Amino acid sequence: MSLGAGIDLHIRQLATLAPDGFFFALHIRFALPLMSHETFPEGWTERYTEEAYALRDPIIAWGFSTTGTCRWSDIEIPDPFDIFGQAREFGMNYGFSVACGPVKSRTIASACRPDREFADEEIASFAAVIEHLHEITEPPRALTKAQIEALQCIANGDRHTAAAARLGISESALKARLASARTTLLARTTAEAIQRARNYRLL
Repeated sequence: MSLGAGIDLHIRQLATLAPDGFFFALHIRFALPLMSHETFPEGWTERYTEEAYALRDPIIAWGFSTTGTCRWSDIEIPDPFDIFGQAREFGMNYGFSVACGPVKSRTIASACRPDREFADEEIASFAAVIEHLHEITEPPRALTKAQIEALQCIANGDRHTAAAARLGISESALKARLASARTTLLARTTAEAIQRARNYRLL
């Protein structure tokens, strides 16, 4: 099974465990996650984004202060913007959060439902999937010299033909190097791979 297929399988598992909505941000580094996914109500997502609540969210603050799991009702961090109260307007009445990994590469996730608190075993099952997602998407510590050279050429504005000529390789070899870099960085496009390589200080 490819990594992409494995991630999709985990997302389907999370959707089964939290059918009323969930969110995860994997390996948050330099304020940006390697990958994120959310299924919370669209209206809430729009408000959260427009108001930049990620900078004020007690869940995010909790997630960077500890690891483990916690029901939203047990989070004691101040909520001066009443983010929890606003979320309830969209039926997000009960929820919990998960945090794992080192603070320099933290993964934070949440799930919600409108009708009751999640049971301990439900929280544990969701957390196990998140922790496995965190493990299988561990960012690379380094790229190969060939991958760096190929990405750098494209980052500098070279087209494939010019980049291949600069490196003294065929265009197909260049494309293979770029493809391997995208795979290593879990990027869908070369532009995304370049940005992630820069974010991870690999380029």
